[in-house]
Amino acid sequence: MKEFNAQEQSSATVIDGKAFAQKLRHEVGSQVASFVGAHGRPPGLAVVLVGEDAASQVYVRTKMRQAEEAGIASFAHRLPAVTTEAELLELIVALNADERVDGILVQLPLPDHIDEGGVIEAIAADKDVDGFHPRNVGRLATGESALVPCTPLGCLLLLQDRLGDLTGLKAVIVGRSNIVGKPMAQLLLKAHCTVTMAHSRSRNLADECRQADILVVAVGRPGMIGSDHVKPGATVIDVGINREELGEGQSRLVGDVDFAAVAKVAGAITPVPGGVGPMTVACLLRNTLYAAQRRESARQKASELDVSTKGVAGEPG
Repeated sequence: MKEFNAQEQSSATVIDGKAFAQKLRHEVGSQVASFVGAHGRPPGLAVVLVGEDAASQVYVRTKMRQAEEAGIASFAHRLPAVTTEAELLELIVALNADERVDGILVQLPLPDHIDEGGVIEAIAADKDVDGFHPRNVGRLATGESALVPCTPLGCLLLLQDRLGDLTGLKAVIVGRSNIVGKPMAQLLLKAHCTVTMAHSRSRNLADECRQADILVVAVGRPGMIGSDHVKPGATVIDVGINREELGEGQSRLVGDVDFAAVAKVAGAITPVPGGVGPMTVACLLRNTLYAAQRRESARQKASELDVSTKGVAGEPG
């Protein structure tokens, strides 16, 4: 991507998340083919959808289709909204034990009568391709190997593609959710950025944001970030997806950033749609492959250990 030069252009480079995601899916597909050749099976992804939420159904169809295109075996479990928490947990226990399944994703939100936290904790941590299990959250926070939430992972990959080495850059994250804001901070810290977390109640928010070389916004408020929040030349990642009603039954998707205004100041910016969104699904496929590779590696190590220790203690007398 061409670097921003204020003398050459008056608007930011638009970061094409859709194109990058397509490239990532192709890379995952190539690695999946190698995995199948080595292990005689494809990685497996189980997606669980409870209820009839229209947006969730679209997301699930997209995930399943792209998984299959990458050579990943997909297992869809569509349950009615009246499914009890006990029934859902029973399914998760079965999927945890299913050798065909390397990754389990329970599509959120769940119906109100089901405890999301309990469901997330029931998923085996090594199959938690959403990266929401407390064990994976803890591993990420302590710098250990972990399955990482897909959206912040996608943001990091876009930033590294745009900027290369992120060491020493000042990053400001607006939003403190467990899904995006907090894991994004951990990833950027691991990349050696200086990180500030801000949110809707931060004082002097615009002043904080203007310090950033990297500005990541995930608050769910359309157009909250304007040109006065952005340092000239900064890279802006807009995670927000909001539906704006235009009247007469028409609507459009917009981000948390006022794109038209900020594009005149920033060095680079992700659009909505077409920015971070496609990266989320691509990173889900990447996580599923990674989970499969880790499981096979652990299985191989266990097999080697079993062989090396046979007979060590001798036969019982």
